[in-house]
Amino acid sequence: MNIRKAEKTDAGNIAPILLLAMEDIIYKFIAKEDYASAKDFLQYFIERENNQYSYQNCFVAEENNEIIGAVNIYNGTDIEALRAPIVEYVRKNHNPEFDPEFETRAGEFYIDSLGVNPNHQGKGIGSKLLQFLIEKYVHENNETLGLLVEEGNPLAKNLYLKLGFKVVGEKPLVGKRLEHLQISAK
Repeated sequence: MNIRKAEKTDAGNIAPILLLAMEDIIYKFIAKEDYASAKDFLQYFIERENNQYSYQNCFVAEENNEIIGAVNIYNGTDIEALRAPIVEYVRKNHNPEFDPEFETRAGEFYIDSLGVNPNHQGKGIGSKLLQFLIEKYVHENNETLGLLVEEGNPLAKNLYLKLGFKVVGEKPLVGKRLEHLQISAK
């Protein structure tokens, strides 16, 4: 398995994988529960630059020329600028009242979403993506990584804790209360 920076041409493969991790959130963004619309929305932004879901902010796990996992990560300092094109698009096309909370802030690189192709789940690919990010951001660059996890997802939370993340608080996001976890260089 190879982990590499995503390219624009990967967008069609990345969108359904990341959507696994945030389908219900994207449904709230587009104000309807429609998988095809949610995937198209996400792919639209992955293909474009300078937004939180851009391919510029993604890494992919690849095996036998197939993208089997993807992760979206960006500097929390940039959340307002990266979110602006999405808010503008959603207000214009789906929900004029759209005003989501900021799930991150300065002081962390935020793992927005991470997904693994269902045909490859249970093989440690998510763990390998997280270990790659911990090595790159925490160990090599002395940065803090942060993420949010649903209280109803103990498997994910246990994985994060096992990798060294610590619970640092709670954050609301589109009507959900999520636990905020971080890992920093020791």
